[in-house]
Amino acid sequence: MSSKVFSAALIGLDCAIVEVEADTSPALPGIFVVGLPDKAVDESRERVRSAIKNSGLKMPRGKVTINLAPADLKKEGPSYDLPIAISVVLTQKNLKRINEEKSLFVGELALDGQLRGVNGVLSICLAAKQNGFAALYLPKINAKEASLVPGLKIFGCQDLVEVINHLAGKITLAPFAIDHDKIFGPRQISELDMAYVKGQQQVKRALEIAAAGGHNVLMSGPPGAGKTLLAKTMTTILPEMAPTEALEVTRIYSVSSLLPVEQPLMTNRPFRSPHHTASGVALVGGGTWPKPGEISLAHRGILFLDEFPEFPRHVLENLRQPLEDGVVCVSRAAGTLHFPAKFILIAAMNPCPCGYLSDPDRQCSCFPAAIIKYQKKISGPLLDRIDLHVEVPKVKFDKLADNQLAESSEKIRARVTAARQCQLNRFSGLNILTNNEMSSRQTKEFCPVDEKTLALLRQAVTQLNLSARSYFRILKLACTIADLANEEKIKLEHVAEALQYRPKVE
Repeated sequence: MSSKVFSAALIGLDCAIVEVEADTSPALPGIFVVGLPDKAVDESRERVRSAIKNSGLKMPRGKVTINLAPADLKKEGPSYDLPIAISVVLTQKNLKRINEEKSLFVGELALDGQLRGVNGVLSICLAAKQNGFAALYLPKINAKEASLVPGLKIFGCQDLVEVINHLAGKITLAPFAIDHDKIFGPRQISELDMAYVKGQQQVKRALEIAAAGGHNVLMSGPPGAGKTLLAKTMTTILPEMAPTEALEVTRIYSVSSLLPVEQPLMTNRPFRSPHHTASGVALVGGGTWPKPGEISLAHRGILFLDEFPEFPRHVLENLRQPLEDGVVCVSRAAGTLHFPAKFILIAAMNPCPCGYLSDPDRQCSCFPAAIIKYQKKISGPLLDRIDLHVEVPKVKFDKLADNQLAESSEKIRARVTAARQCQLNRFSGLNILTNNEMSSRQTKEFCPVDEKTLALLRQAVTQLNLSARSYFRILKLACTIADLANEEKIKLEHVAEALQYRPKVE
């Protein structure tokens, strides 16, 4: 006798529906899994056998063949345990309540039949809804995450017996329900605040502009000037994530096994700070079947690269395409996957190997050749993609000892949120949230300037030898400055301020 149920296979951030077929035949007892399973799926035979036995159920006599279709799609992970067990039980027991065309099963089985959580549940639910499934059976621990997708009946189950008894009509499980208003709770309060950062008004202004328009920043200054503190504090001035943004980020973290159990939805913008020994695969993503890397984990948030020149040059060059396109394309022999990567890059560096080239109170001990070699570790094309180049000077003692608080993050965030709202209104109907995401054509459409401002831009492009990319980035930066000033049109002073953030030497 044969049976069939449905499950799902993760492919990057997307999913493909998998048919789990079971067939019994009179032969030597055993379970055989076909359909391109990996080691974790192949080992499910023993987990399923023990779970069925310890749940008080009987294994079919003879040979049991499990087919995971389509056969040319690689199946990974332990999430197929539950559908395999259900299909095996179905070969000998009539579970009348099940509608195999409308139900989807995922979950890892313990040897005693308990259900353990799996990754990528949000992506699985979205795929189930798109393919017309009505019910999803999964571990209870994943039920909150699954309930983020409306229109599906979510059955969070404790063990295999509970699933079987529900399908047989012996018990009735109620679909899991959650108050969606409670998921979007209050913003998490950070211990950091711009009010406690002494001095650095120009840097704070640059970070405010970056937060408002989604622009990239490079901070350069001597050790101890506050570059790392400013980068970490920037998370407190970013606006709250919209529901669509939160779902995007949650989907990435769910697939990457980084979603906290008690937090079904990522409501705070991510802040990722990989060490400078990180590899290119760790930054971009990869593996036998590619997983999201740091730049995707920083999607809709901040990617902070401290000690910027200490990263290997070939690793930093991986950032060039994602910074331009907002998406990273990872190609392997097994296939090509796309991961979202719309993040704000905040980089921090010392001006020289010893760090004191720009310090007025300490003498630099580096040879000129060493300084040039150090600064050349960052390529010109990468620097050209960074909108704001900011010097972070050493803070004087008088400012450090001053007990008066600076402007709070709450006030700065209010201005940033208002500027983001201007951009949402401007890009209504387009798949764009910030000024930095505009294409060249869109920049010309949304960033017109008058003749006097155009003359200043012409002079700057000629004298500073700016590239075409730099020209459009200056316009986008000026547009953000105008949004912060609540101005509908870009003015001369907005472009002038944007030009000040270009590197001094091109």
